[in-house]
Formats: sequence, C-alpha cells, structure tokens
Amino acid sequence: MLKWTRFNIISVTLGFAFLYLPIVLLVIFSFNESKLVTVWGGFSTKWYVSLLSNQGLLDAAWVTIRVGLLSATLATILGTMAALTLVRYTRFRGRMLFSGMIYAPLVMPDVITGLSLLLLFVAIGFDRGFWTITLAHTTLTMCFVAVVVQSRLLSFDQSIEEAAQDLGAPPVRTFFEITLPIIAPAVLSGWILAFTLSLDDLVIASFTSGPGATTLPMRIYSQVRLGVTPEINAVCTILIAIVTVGVICASVVTKRREIQRQRDERAAAAGA
Repeated sequence: MLKWTRFNIISVTLGFAFLYLPIVLLVIFSFNESKLVTVWGGFSTKWYVSLLSNQGLLDAAWVTIRVGLLSATLATILGTMAALTLVRYTRFRGRMLFSGMIYAPLVMPDVITGLSLLLLFVAIGFDRGFWTITLAHTTLTMCFVAVVVQSRLLSFDQSIEEAAQDLGAPPVRTFFEITLPIIAPAVLSGWILAFTLSLDDLVIASFTSGPGATTLPMRIYSQVRLGVTPEINAVCTILIAIVTVGVICASVVTKRREIQRQRDERAAAAGA
C-alpha cells in the first residue's frame, strides 16, 4: 500500500499545479471585465457574448467541429479494422510493413507528416480545403485508435466468439453482436482521443488547409501573434469544457459497461 509522505504530497501537488494552474488561470481570465488579459477588472461574461458576434471565430469553430467529428469517425473505423488485423491475423505476407505504416504517425514529427501530405495533394491535383484537412487528421489519429483498440483485443477472450459461431452465428454477426459491444469502451476511448487530437492540431492543418477551411487553432494562432484578446480566452474555455464533458461521459459509459459486464459474469457463474 502506498504510504503518503510529505515528499510525495509536495511532488504530486507541484505536478498538478504545473499541469493545470495555467488552464485554471485561462478560465478565470475569460470572465475578466478588462480588455487587458493580464489585469483583472472584475467579473463579466461580456466576452462570451462578444464571441457570438465574431463571425471569423465561429466559422473556424464550425469547420473544426465538422473536421473533428468526421475524421474521428473515419479514424475509429479504420483503426479498429487495423487493430483486428494485427491481433487476429498474426501471420500474413507484409505484416511487418503494415504494422510499421500503422504506427509511423505516432513517431513522425507533425511537420514531416504535414509536408508529406501537402506534396501528395499537390501531386494528385487535389484542391486543399475541408476534405484535405479531414484526410490528414484521419491519417494522424488512426494509429492512436489502433493502439487503444489493440490493447483491448489482446486481453479479449476469443472463446466467447467461438461459442457464438458454434451456435450458428456468422462471423459478421458475431462481430457486431459479441465482439463490438465488449470492446466498445476501447473504441469509444479511441474516438474521443482522435476527436481531441483533431481539435488540437495546428501544424498539419496549416499544411493541408485551403481557402474557406481555417480551423480554430489556426485562427487563434493568427490572432495571438497580434496579441491575446479576452475572446480567445473565452473560446479556449469553451473548448476545455467540451473536452472535459466528453472525457466525463466516456468515463461514465465505460464504468457502467464494466459494472454490467461483472453482473453478467456473476449471473452466468450462478447459472452454471
């Protein structure tokens, strides 16, 4: 059992303060009355109201949300398929190359990934815009989904699938009714991770964006170079709230599924 010493408490406190104190300050100053982001002028929500009339930020936020939802969904589908291939089919020609291509974006610098995708889109004559950013983010986040789902599949009891197939269920039905519900928490976690990475990306989106497809991080970065405004603090606070709610919902769903799985196991053991 871990013994909490004074050194451990101080270390944990400093670590959490280093990680979360800047975020807390950003949220606090988003309610600042003053136009100066470093001078507290009283509590006010006027910058959130002003944000609603900033069409540039609203358009960028809408593009970011659409790109995040679509790219996270595509990355989850492709990443789950890749994880199933790596876990279930351990021997096939080109497996080493396939796994290397799946994990390459994990270690590849974003600058190299963005530049490579830019050269690809230019070479094939594909106009840069919403779809190029979506494809780029799918490429980036698919490997993260594959890693999350693969870690769950490695501890998966395949005898459950074999029992379903012995009872006459075809492989496709077995996957959707047996396998997918069991690995659903990992799939959901991978989707949320992919969506968060898409919201956060700046470098790759800068290389693959085009006219009319400016993401929110790009918009914020262009404005920050001219000076931080309270509206930027407000929009960042909204993003933090969205991510926090998503993480909490995913945790609740995962916890409930785990509790239900334990109940089903106990009921099956009692029936046996």
